[in-house]
Order: sequence, then structure tokens, then C-alpha cells
Amino acid sequence: MTNTVTADRRHFEDLVVGEVITLGQVTVTRDMIFAFAREFDPLPFHLDEAAARRSLLGGLAASGWQTAALSLRMLVDTFLGKVASMGGLGFSDLKWKQPVMVDDTITGTATISALRRSRSHPERGIVTLQFDIHNQNNDPVMSMALANLVALRVPDAPVETAL
Repeated sequence: MTNTVTADRRHFEDLVVGEVITLGQVTVTRDMIFAFAREFDPLPFHLDEAAARRSLLGGLAASGWQTAALSLRMLVDTFLGKVASMGGLGFSDLKWKQPVMVDDTITGTATISALRRSRSHPERGIVTLQFDIHNQNNDPVMSMALANLVALRVPDAPVETAL
């Protein structure tokens, strides 16, 4: 039976290891940093410009979690919103390489680094994406691996033919 919600989206069978997804870009403003920090990461170097200047960061910086959230949003806009995504499984190897400062523009890529059928639910596939996020100067700011479930177009296909 075809899922009418995801029928026009890419499925597990359509994905290829090595595919590079070019993400959009977002400029991180002072107001964005303050709003995120007030709600989720209220440390002084995210909320107080004077304290931020005296900190190791040397100025007002976005939370690393904000960088990750913005990166995920760019991934949804450019890729996950166009595949039969069934949700995330988690992430690994998260590295914040340097802070994202006020008015930095971040962008990057997500590369499909692995594909496999789920062992416990063979009607689902698992795609692993390697994020490489950088700022407007091409300085790396974040990397991580993200695993996501993706539906198979033919859920009952034998495992060996659906890879």
C-alpha cells in the first residue's frame, strides 16, 4: 500500500552513499542569539555582551546547540523535507570547532556516508549523514554524524535487493 503522504518523496532506495546535500545558509544575528540563549542556553557569553567580550570566546557567540538546530533546519529545508523521513535516531561525533559569532553566516554540506536496512524493522532504512558546517570565511564551525530513518518504497522487498 502506498503512503499518500510520502508518495512523491525520495525513499531509501533512491539514496546513494556519497551524495552531497548542499545546505542553505543563515546569518546569525544578535537577536537570534539572545532569543535562543534566553530559552535554552542562558550562559553569560550568550546573553551579556560585556561578559562575552571578557570570555574565552571574545564576543557574543551563538550556543553550539543553536548552531546544531540551525543546521538541522537547513537539512530539513534542503533534504529531509523531500525524503520519506520517519524521524531521527541520534547523532554522534559532534564537534563545535569554533564559535559562531554575531552576524556570521553559516552554511555547509551533509553527505550520505552510510545506508543500511534496519535489522529490527526491515521496512525501514537508516541513512547516516555527515555534517560539515562552516562560516562565511569557510572556517569550520561544526561537524557531526546524524542517523535518520527513511521509509522503503517497497517495504516487503527482500533485504538483499533493497540496498
